[in-house]
Amino acid sequence: MRLLLIRHGDPDYAHDTLTEKGWREVKLLAERAESLNMGSCFVSPLGRAQDTAAPSLRKTGKNAQTLDWLEEFPARVDLNQVPEFAKAYPNTRTAEGKYQLRVVWDIVPSYWTEYREYFDSEKWRESEISRKSDLVQNYDRVTEAFDALLSEHGYVREGAHYRVERENEDTLTFFCHFGVSCVLMSHLWSTSPFVLWHSLALAPSSVTEIVTEEREKGIAYFRGLKVGDTSHLYAGHEPVSFAARFAETYGNRDQRH
Repeated sequence: MRLLLIRHGDPDYAHDTLTEKGWREVKLLAERAESLNMGSCFVSPLGRAQDTAAPSLRKTGKNAQTLDWLEEFPARVDLNQVPEFAKAYPNTRTAEGKYQLRVVWDIVPSYWTEYREYFDSEKWRESEISRKSDLVQNYDRVTEAFDALLSEHGYVREGAHYRVERENEDTLTFFCHFGVSCVLMSHLWSTSPFVLWHSLALAPSSVTEIVTEEREKGIAYFRGLKVGDTSHLYAGHEPVSFAARFAETYGNRDQRH
């Protein structure tokens, strides 16, 4: 089995669509779409993912099923309930004297790297942030739906690997988002999602390719062949978007912090 995780193009978050640059990116992606052999396609319900998928689907004559659990990973933390986390989420904006909700994993490295549980494949679930937010509930909801889909295609979760009930070379393509892609990969590889959220940068319109390896009959594990591939952008002389990253140096105020 083969999985493709395709992040949406350069985002216009305010309008949940793509920027002009994003539209150029997904046009270049579509020119490569046939060679990707996308198989069965699935897409997030959010506009920026739908807009990313549309040119490639038109190019290949395919349809995509919209899956609600592919939306950008929705876990949030409410600092009004846990003000002690303000140090983990500095510069949180306020409205009418109250903290606004924050993406639960968008924490600064000076906080999360000081607590070893965020690195642990199981103990991250017991971390302070996990216990005082909806992170674990959302993680389990997404990964259970993901496993159900893999099971439909013959690969059934069994411990930290997959039991092969029907070996095949099907491809499943997911047009989605950075946060949820890290959730899916962390589940496949039984690692903490915090490690992937803070160690990877999957650029807009990038393609991540993961395949099964079946070294033993009936047992499969997933291995990454490409992570965040943007070769379609280089081929089209389109710069890679900075939207996946934070400032390379703190003093560079032209890059986001």
